[in-house]
Amino acid sequence: MTIVRDVMTKDVKICAPHDPVTAAAKIMRDINCGSVPICEGKKVVGMITDRDIVLDCVAAGKNPGDVHCHDCMTTNVITCSSDTDAHECAKMMADHQIRRIPVVDSGELVGMCAIGDLATINIHVNEAGEALSRISEQQLH
Repeated sequence: MTIVRDVMTKDVKICAPHDPVTAAAKIMRDINCGSVPICEGKKVVGMITDRDIVLDCVAAGKNPGDVHCHDCMTTNVITCSSDTDAHECAKMMADHQIRRIPVVDSGELVGMCAIGDLATINIHVNEAGEALSRISEQQLH
């Protein structure tokens, strides 16, 4: 059985709630991803996506340097633990139409599991592919 700890990224780039959204955007650019966890210390309090920044900031005509992450972030964050089965993690991604899940143990962020991490394990390619397919279908509607 493969668990999330075996495939997750441990060096997670984060932002604080009061950081400008430009800080989150730079992280997304630098590590080539579409979302960043927002943390107070090691506690995940939100997630911000490139889409959040575009819709809530840029399209609204706001100055990205003046908008803080807490202004755009999602607060009902789906998380898993490092002991979560990788199959279950893929199912969670599909069920919630998300591509990355913060990994939290004892209330603290310990990693991030992305759909690409699951796809690197041969036994999970079909599940990860289905999760991505279901995520993409939801975004088209």
